This record gives sequence, structure tokens and C-alpha cells, in this order.
Amino acid sequence: VTNMSSQEDESAGGGSEPAEPSSSPSTEIGTTSGDIITVTIGATVPTGFEHTAAEEIKEKIGVDARISKDRGRVFFPITTDKLFQVHLLRSVDNLFVVVEEYHHYQFKESKEETLMELQQLASTLPWTNALEVWKQNGTLKKKKGHRRGGNTAKSKPNCEGVGGSMASTEQQELPQENSAPEGWAGDTQAMETSTQDSDETGHGSKLIKFRVTCNRAGDKHSFSSNEAARDFGGAVQEFFQWKADMTKFDIEVLLNIHNEEVVIGIALTEESLHRRNISHFGPTTLRSTLCYGMLRLCKPQASDIILDPMCGTGAIPLEGAIEFNHSFYVAGDNNDMAVNRTVNNICHIQKRRADKGSMSGLPIDTVQWDLCSLPIRTSSVDIIITDMPFGKRMGSRKKNWDLYPSCLREMARVCRPGSGKAVLLTQDKKCFSKAISRMGGLWRKQHTVWVNVGGLHAGVYLLKRTGSRSCTQPCHAANPSVFFGLM
Repeated sequence: VTNMSSQEDESAGGGSEPAEPSSSPSTEIGTTSGDIITVTIGATVPTGFEHTAAEEIKEKIGVDARISKDRGRVFFPITTDKLFQVHLLRSVDNLFVVVEEYHHYQFKESKEETLMELQQLASTLPWTNALEVWKQNGTLKKKKGHRRGGNTAKSKPNCEGVGGSMASTEQQELPQENSAPEGWAGDTQAMETSTQDSDETGHGSKLIKFRVTCNRAGDKHSFSSNEAARDFGGAVQEFFQWKADMTKFDIEVLLNIHNEEVVIGIALTEESLHRRNISHFGPTTLRSTLCYGMLRLCKPQASDIILDPMCGTGAIPLEGAIEFNHSFYVAGDNNDMAVNRTVNNICHIQKRRADKGSMSGLPIDTVQWDLCSLPIRTSSVDIIITDMPFGKRMGSRKKNWDLYPSCLREMARVCRPGSGKAVLLTQDKKCFSKAISRMGGLWRKQHTVWVNVGGLHAGVYLLKRTGSRSCTQPCHAANPSVFFGLM
């Protein structure tokens, strides 16, 4: 069975260097110190926030991360006694241990020679320590049953088979929480070989089930991801005598090809870590990892009042309330269904914390309001952070031309002049830039991070509230129940 998600391929780079193993930290694979193994961990992260991930890794694990030429990926060394720490990172989507990597892999010109070389490669790789890390990683997590689809995109199967044991699929337009992992600029293929092996070996031990997933980007390859996964996977099966299984696999072997960069790894995450906070999804739910990157961009301080006026499912304020819990978060939306989803997600997290013995509440509150007429005092908010409607799944481009100026002006009113900040995500870049230019100097652009959101090229804009006080319309509500009255 084959899964495929296709996005725009980047041009392949040239070069005449022979294929050789990387001189990066991955060469430390195979070095041991007693029972402690040093390996290289690879992580997929929201594209555009690679440096944010590297900063978090340095801060929390104390090692330097290397940012891949392939956007949306970082690598860092770690010893197995600190393996648990990688699962505590907030900026990474998926984790894998590197078996080997080649920075300048020279593919043969003909497809047949290239595929034969990939088959031969499988038996020459230093698998031992990566497999040991996979074993140790399994003891860190509660067993959740069989893995469901691994790291590839969820899609509807096509009935047509390829080669008798392969079936191709086309990626459907899905809500963001179900989209393919960010950071891949090419197509993705997963291989399963038909086999009649039983689940038990002749010695009575459990036979390991596996699959190979090939993620490929670049337009100068003579082979498809489907063919690479099939032939490399067949060689892996023959070498280890494992059983191939698309859905109930124990091990997922990753064959990552980006132009002439090749990385072979073993997945350490069963489900992307970006789904950690949300139980009630909406049509445009943001990844928690992207929310973390946006929050880190604005550097929340203790006692800051942080506002999300278009909270949707509450993904941003929830991530903030958990990770930057010395600030207070206000989540609001004009849609009652969105507000209900946010409340349900907050309750879900509260129950989960209570089940683990933590009775502390989350510093977050939820309100339904008109985002262009907020029931909040003038100059009372330190940070505004939100995902603005792109005009695709939510709203329309035409409506944005009226909405953006109105809400930016209202955001300027409630934000503290001179010190306030805003971090705003939008794919409607033309409309946003025009709206900012019409604000009369209320906002000043400081930084822009270009990101991939569900396959859409979007911008995360860091704005500084200027000292201008031209926006002085009165507060629209004197309701004593509004929490800002308690400040």
C-alpha cells in the first residue's frame, strides 16, 4: 500500500562529489560510552521556525542543532540517557533517529542503476545503535496499540494497484490538523511488500513488522518515491527478515531524499507532537508547534495580558497557558461554535491534568464577542497573537479588505502604546500590508517569518505598537463581569 502527498518540488542542486557519509554529528552513531549511546536525532518542525526550534533545543537540552538545507528539519546530537528530553520539546512535529546521512549523494543516471544501489545500501548501513535507540524510545511511552498511518498524510485510497502490492493515493484538501507534516517539499511514498510470513518466527519470538516511507524533493531524480520505497524496503526486509505491514508496523524506516541530500532514519514518534492540546478540532485548527513558535516570537513576560481575538479552537492561548503560564490569556471569537470548541479544549486539558494529580488551573478565560468592537479597556493588553482568516476555508478575500483594517484598528486601541506587540498569521499578504499602511502609524512591522500552513505560503508578522494614541475610541463594554475590570 502506498501513501503519497505531492507538493511543489524544488530544483535539485548539482555537484560532482562522490557519495560519502556526512561529517556531521551523525558520524557519532556507533560511539558508545558504557551503556550510553550517542546518536543524532532529526526533527521535523513548522517551516520558517527552524531557528526557533534550534533555540529551544539549545535552551532545554544544551546542544547545538544544525538546520537542514531542506526547510522544516533540524538535527542535533543526544545521548540515550537524555532521550526522554526530546519528547518534551514544544517546537517539533515528528522525531526520528538518524541511521546515516549523505550530504552529496551522487545518484546514478539510469533508474535501474540507482534503484540497485539503494538495494545494496540497505545491508551496509550502521543500523545497530539506531535500533537500540528505537527500543529504548519504546519504553518511554505508554503502549497505545498499533500505529495508525505513521508520518504520512491521511488520504482516501485509490482502488487502482501499482505492481500488484502498491496502491497510489492523491492528497485531499484537508483541515490543517490532518495535513501532511510540514517541511516536506516533495512527494511521500510508503512501501509495503506482500508476504506470506506468519507473525511468529520459527523460534517462537515475535516477528517485527515494518514499513519504509520515502519522502523525496527535487526534480532531477530518475526514480519516483514509490520505486525508491519499494526497492529499498525490499532490501531492508531481506536483510532483517522483517515482515512488511503498512498499518500495524512496529518500525517505520524513513528514506528522506532532498535533491542530493539523503538521510536514512527510524521514526520515534507514532503521531505528530503538534496534536498534543486539541481534542475538538475546527476547520482551520493551527498546529500546536506553530502556535509555540508564534508565542516564542513575542517573548511573553510574567503578568503579561495576552489576547487572541479570533481564537478558533483556542490552540494559541492553550499552548501559551501551558508553556508560558506566568502570563494571562484571553481567548475570544465571534463564532459561538468556535467559543464552544475552545471551552471544550480547555476542559479537556484541565481534566487530563487533574487525572495526573495536578489541580492547578490554566491562566485562561474565554469570551464571545465582536472582534471589531472588543469589550476590553483601552491600552490594557500587552500582546495580541492570532491566526487571521486567510479568506479560503474561513471568510473570503473580499471580506478581508473590510475586516483587516477594522480589527487592526481595534487591536491598536486595546494594545499598550509604546510597549505592546502583536503576532499575526495570515496568508492574505496583500490585504494585510495594505491594511497596515492605512493605520496611520499605529503599528510598525519588526519581523516576518514565512511559514507553510497546510500547503499555503503564509506570513507571521511581528508588529510593535507605536506610541501614537490616535486610536482613542471608548471601551465598548462596562460590564463588571469582564475580567479586565479586575486589573
